[in-house]
Amino acid sequence: MTDQRISGASIIALPSAAQQTPLTSVQGSLALDLTPRVEPPRPRLRAATACDLVPAERLQRERVDAFVHRCLQALTEIAAGDRPVTQVLRHCVPEVYADLGTRAAQVRAAAGSAPGAGRGHHLARPVVRSVRTSLVRVDALEASAHVRYGRRSRAVAARFEVVRGRWQCVALQWG
Repeated sequence: MTDQRISGASIIALPSAAQQTPLTSVQGSLALDLTPRVEPPRPRLRAATACDLVPAERLQRERVDAFVHRCLQALTEIAAGDRPVTQVLRHCVPEVYADLGTRAAQVRAAAGSAPGAGRGHHLARPVVRSVRTSLVRVDALEASAHVRYGRRSRAVAARFEVVRGRWQCVALQWG
C-alpha cells in the first residue's frame, strides 16, 4: 500500500486484485457439518410433565402452560414499567396485584416516566426465555421462569391456583 498526500489529506491506495489473499469457502459464513446423522436422537432430559405430582390431561396441561407463560411475560413487563398493572387484575390475587403495583411505581419513579408510558425504545424489554411448571394439585401449579433483560438474566418463581373458577397468580417472587 502506498500513502500519498494531496493538499494535507492522506489517501491510502487499496491493493489490486492480484495482491489480495484468496478467500476460503467458509469466510463470512457459518461452517456447517452437513453429514447425515446415523445415530438416534438423544431423549429430552425434561418433559413438560416430568415434575407433575398429579396426572393431568395433555391438552388441558398445554393450555395451562401457555397461559402461565403469557401471564409471566405480562407480569415481568409490568414490573419493568412497560405495561400498566391493570392488565393483570383478573389474573392476580389482591396481595400480588398490590405488590406488583408498588414495584411498577418504584421503577417508574426511578426512571422518571409516567404510569404505563413505557421506559423508552432504547432500553431492553424483558423476555421470558423459558418456563418450567409443576402441577402440585389439580388446582395448583408452581412455575419458574428465566427472564432476559438484554444481557442480564433474572429468575421468577410463581404459584398459580384456581380461584373462583379461574387460574390466578397467588404468589410471585423475583430473583
